[in-house]
Amino acid sequence: MTAAISILFTVLFVAVVLYLVQKLPIDSTMKQMAQIVILIIGVVSLLNSLGVI
Repeated sequence: MTAAISILFTVLFVAVVLYLVQKLPIDSTMKQMAQIVILIIGVVSLLNSLGVI
């Protein structure tokens, strides 16, 4: 049950942060780089909560 809550929290957090990055008035290449970094951090966090890492 704890893993499911952790996964849900991680997915929601990543979605909110990606939405907020889209709203920033910065260059599109910087937005893409920020999105890639956020996605990588999110995947690593999900793998950590599943016990893979």
